Amino acid sequence: MKHVFFVFLTLGLTLASAGAQSPEIRTFTNAQGKAIQAKLVGLAGDQVTIEMVGGKRFTLGLNTFSAADQDYVKKAATAAPSAGPKYTYKPGPNDKLEAAVVNEAAGQPLFGDAPLWTSAANEVAEKLKIPQESKTKTASSYRAYTKDDYQMFGAHPYSVAMYSENDKVTNFSLVFANKGDLFSAKGGGEMHFDKNTPPAKAALIVKEAMDKDLTAISTALTKALGAPKKERFGEGKAGRMNMQRWDWRGHSILLAEAEGEYIGVQIVTTAFADAGGKVEDTTDTVIKARLLANLEKRENGDVVVGDLPMVDQGPKGYCAPATAERAMRYLGIPADMYILANAGQTGFGGGTSVDMLLDGMAGQIRSKRRSFDSWNGELKFKELTKYIDRGVPVMWTLYSTDKFNDIANARTKERKDVTDWAAWKTKVTTESASSSLPKDKTTGHVVLIVGYNKNTNEIAFSDSWGERYKERWITLSEAEQISQQRFYVVGF
Repeated sequence: MKHVFFVFLTLGLTLASAGAQSPEIRTFTNAQGKAIQAKLVGLAGDQVTIEMVGGKRFTLGLNTFSAADQDYVKKAATAAPSAGPKYTYKPGPNDKLEAAVVNEAAGQPLFGDAPLWTSAANEVAEKLKIPQESKTKTASSYRAYTKDDYQMFGAHPYSVAMYSENDKVTNFSLVFANKGDLFSAKGGGEMHFDKNTPPAKAALIVKEAMDKDLTAISTALTKALGAPKKERFGEGKAGRMNMQRWDWRGHSILLAEAEGEYIGVQIVTTAFADAGGKVEDTTDTVIKARLLANLEKRENGDVVVGDLPMVDQGPKGYCAPATAERAMRYLGIPADMYILANAGQTGFGGGTSVDMLLDGMAGQIRSKRRSFDSWNGELKFKELTKYIDRGVPVMWTLYSTDKFNDIANARTKERKDVTDWAAWKTKVTTESASSSLPKDKTTGHVVLIVGYNKNTNEIAFSDSWGERYKERWITLSEAEQISQQRFYVVGF
């Protein structure tokens, strides 16, 4: 199986302040004395946005910076007048076409007179009827698993995802016929284990559906924008793939076919497409500062990795690729669950080889100067805290049985109203001592361990099932009963 990694992040947009000169590249130093080269973009409240030399942006807490830099930021922000974003792009032959013509090809009110990259993400999402999937301090994602009558570019997309940074659209990922959604389960959340039995001719069904969508999309775009360019796109030897590309007013629409896997359309900036989909590395200094700033230390003793992006795997068994995407994106590595599913040789409707998926993505992780660790064994605070205390979540394989989920759901709900934490410790200790959680090998699952409380002997975990499942709690001893005892970490 060919391992394919398709990058979805876009290059930074160009911001200009009316009547003011652009800030110069300077050396910023954090509170620990580590330095990076960047320029100041702006200050909103206590959140500072900086731009690296290659154009990539990060938003960090003001207190992350040295005292001298904090003073510089405050003075610069006070002196600079505000202005709206501007996006410049290289003119092309299709630019004379009105937005209405391109929207007719898209089948949705997607484009307007201004480039998508200057548009408010929530407004675009509302027009396209895409609900918000995740929101962190600096980034948001919107995703819809659409109904059968939803059409884009002449075909039915099973998943429509839009990403944004600092509330501005950065890119779209549309997934059409694919072997996951064509044989998806009967429901989301815990119900994703209740899979339909794939038909014997599943591969043929997928091929026919993919061929149909590929033809329809290519025809719709060619009719509006002319013949496509044929290009190679993506990073690394394993990640580059063939694309059909159409450009219009600073937008590149890229049509991809991963043989036997999926048909996908990406909408990115022309600058990003011109760069072949290569993404600038994020320095450890920026990542470490951001993760530590997100680490929550609560009065009750909870230590929790905060501001994690959510990825909703939908009604199919994509827990491993969705969880891996969350971990990678949190550490500054571009990823998408559909592409990761390919690397993990995911079956029809789901079911991923975790080892194959993680082995497949290890090279990309290390190429972005991140580390990749794994180990087998019992759940121990010593191992977990080593990563959580640095703001890094841990991928954990387990058996997500009905009984386990019932306990975790009830415990998490009760926990919200606790005021007497000594009494809570006694309660959960007593309950966990009498718990019997058998392992059911049909419920294999992957989650992120995102926190712990040593006082109450609990751990927090996060499922790729939507915001309702972003933080759930269980005791360490109960978790061990249904653990597959395999752990993986994308770190630094």
